[in-house]
Amino acid sequence: MAAEPARRLHSVAGDAFGEESPSLDPAAIERAYIRERARRHARAVRHHDAVNSSARFWVVLAALMLLTVVITLFAWHQVQATFGI
Repeated sequence: MAAEPARRLHSVAGDAFGEESPSLDPAAIERAYIRERARRHARAVRHHDAVNSSARFWVVLAALMLLTVVITLFAWHQVQATFGI
């Protein structure tokens, strides 16, 4: 069995290259415009969220490091007070 190229579907409204003619329905054009605007907005929101998540990560990491240092210093002070080191 030999490989064969995929079949092309020819639409009634399409031209010789399989491209469809643009829709002349104003509502369809408006819906496409709104859909593209929503896609651009969603992309911007995802980028903004990614930047915010990176900042949140570093803030939480710094807070945990600070908490670790405070607990370590407190424990060291307690050890010195208990054993007189």
